Amino acid sequence: MDGGLGYNPRTAEEVFRDFRGRRAGIIKALTTDVENFYQLCDPEKENLCLYGLPTESWEVSLPAEEVPPELPEPALGINFARDGMDEKDWLSLVAVHSDAWLLAVAFYFGARFGFDKEARRRLFNMINSLPTIFEVVTGTAKKQSKDVTSNGSSKNSKSSSKPSQTKVSKFSAPKEDEESEGEDDEQDQEDHESTLCGACGDNYANDEFWICCDACEKWFHVGLSPPSSPLSSPNNAEEKLWTNGEAVGADW
Repeated sequence: MDGGLGYNPRTAEEVFRDFRGRRAGIIKALTTDVENFYQLCDPEKENLCLYGLPTESWEVSLPAEEVPPELPEPALGINFARDGMDEKDWLSLVAVHSDAWLLAVAFYFGARFGFDKEARRRLFNMINSLPTIFEVVTGTAKKQSKDVTSNGSSKNSKSSSKPSQTKVSKFSAPKEDEESEGEDDEQDQEDHESTLCGACGDNYANDEFWICCDACEKWFHVGLSPPSSPLSSPNNAEEKLWTNGEAVGADW
């Protein structure tokens, strides 16, 4: 089998048309014509290959007798594995090898006719824009298409909701800060009012000067601690603070 040797594309676009025709033929063999393809791949026969032709048709036949062949050959002996595997797995295996063969044929033409870097890049991009035969046969291509559509809708939905979220955040933040500051002030006021003098037991008042004892951590009115304690002058570094009947050094 010559694999359509009579057709010699010489540009990247012509090679892509050749690739697309062969690909369509193989997809037809593995999907719409699968029963006929299955019967032709008889394990009792010799080594068989699946050929895709530029005319969007396919053929199961023996490999080329020439060594080396004029074109890269597809996977050899696909019929031998037919009865030893699940049918879906077997078809998927043939699809994978067919994808590899199509790429080999396309870039064989590219090398034969001296494609430069730009032509090879253009050819690859055109080929890569199509789902592989494996993706078509296994249904992966349809799933990917649905995922892309779903992701696009999700992104659009998120984009449309962003402005409103930003607007709410912008105006609500200051309000929360004001409420937080108000709550802190109220809490401080309650804490001060509940503080009692360690000497006389009276509550704290805003217009009075108090000192905290480093030893017992209690608060005292200046001048209302034990008489021997000179607390009326907190600026004197030599003063002693009397608490619980004992004199402790005061650090002002």
